[in-house]
Amino acid sequence: MNIQAMKAKILILFVIALITNSCNKNIYTTSPQLSFKTVNATSFSNGDLISFNIEVTDKEGDIQDSIWIQRVSRVCPGTGAFASIYKYSMPQFTATKDLKATIEIDFRYGQINTGYPPLQGCGNKNDTSYFRFWIKDNAGNVSDTIKSPDCAFLK
Repeated sequence: MNIQAMKAKILILFVIALITNSCNKNIYTTSPQLSFKTVNATSFSNGDLISFNIEVTDKEGDIQDSIWIQRVSRVCPGTGAFASIYKYSMPQFTATKDLKATIEIDFRYGQINTGYPPLQGCGNKNDTSYFRFWIKDNAGNVSDTIKSPDCAFLK
């Protein structure tokens, strides 16, 4: 292979690599995108703090409308499917383009008036629940829905 042909081949591979990388870099979309990061534990006793961390990306950075949290119990009748949906206003801040942020969502299990929204148990028995999260931005775009791992709530 002559030197000119080798240079052309290398240039073509570089252009293909550049196009591939530029397509992958834009993770920001008009609708917010969520990914579940962590929950501080998977088993909780009365009075414990439950803390979820969710990562959000958004092209316009206008996620200040609402976040929804749905608790789905695998044990307690009446709290499955759509029975326990919580809607909270997002904090107000200046929108920044190509926003990437971590949202922390905290609850207190079994106690009220603690400064945290309370999560109640399942009567006198242990419960296992998972949580779904989604966001609506100021333009009305709704994110994908993500799910937490199962969490045990002990009596």
